[in-house]
Amino acid sequence: MRFASLGSGSKGNALLVEAGSTRVLIDCGFGPRNLAQRCARLGVAPDSIAAIIVTHEHSDHVGGAYSCAERYGIALHMTRGTRAGSLRRDEVDDSANVICFDSHAAFAVGDLQIQPFPVPHDAREPVQFVISDGARRLGVLTDLGHVTAHVVEQLAACDALVLECNHDAGMLAKGPYPPALKARVGGHFGHLDNASAAALLGQVDRGRLQHVLAAHISEHNNTPLLAQQALADVLGCAPGWIGVADQALGFEWRSLV
Repeated sequence: MRFASLGSGSKGNALLVEAGSTRVLIDCGFGPRNLAQRCARLGVAPDSIAAIIVTHEHSDHVGGAYSCAERYGIALHMTRGTRAGSLRRDEVDDSANVICFDSHAAFAVGDLQIQPFPVPHDAREPVQFVISDGARRLGVLTDLGHVTAHVVEQLAACDALVLECNHDAGMLAKGPYPPALKARVGGHFGHLDNASAAALLGQVDRGRLQHVLAAHISEHNNTPLLAQQALADVLGCAPGWIGVADQALGFEWRSLV
């Protein structure tokens, strides 16, 4: 089992996960041409992707999902709330064949099992995922305003974690955003700051971790080094061991062995 990011941030998100003969994409915030270019960096053809599995309807996560699914013949999976929330007539095609899943029920796509779980975020029915090949577990957690006991429970005993480290609280407070946007980003249904992500990491069972990656890092209210340092302090490792999901380049393949 391995995974790689095509890009992570407010301008678009997509995470490739593969095991055996199955390859899925978690979120698709990039249009068909951009997706193809980003996939090519990793040696992947877009039409080899079995499914696009969407966390929620915000444009940086679903903006390219419908068009890419149609262009490359990819199955599209999302909750019913996300489906309803993404049906803005000026942006998406209502004729797309979407497979809706229950936000609490695991489902399979080929060799991968997908376990969705609800998270607190300002969307209709947002979820995040734990993805498994039966032996290893990858936890994906971006876009949530605060950590719940259910989130901690779902991320137990993962072999890799992709964790939102959206902002540094001090930088957000002093940064360029207007007050209403600062309140949204830092609010109970916004995005995790570095300290909250670190606190979450401190609560989960870390005994099996092979990879930890900081994701959805704000270009205006955070730096990769601040995010890395916050997570490294919990693990007692060098900041450089913590990977970073970059907006432009994502990150290269990481294997779970």
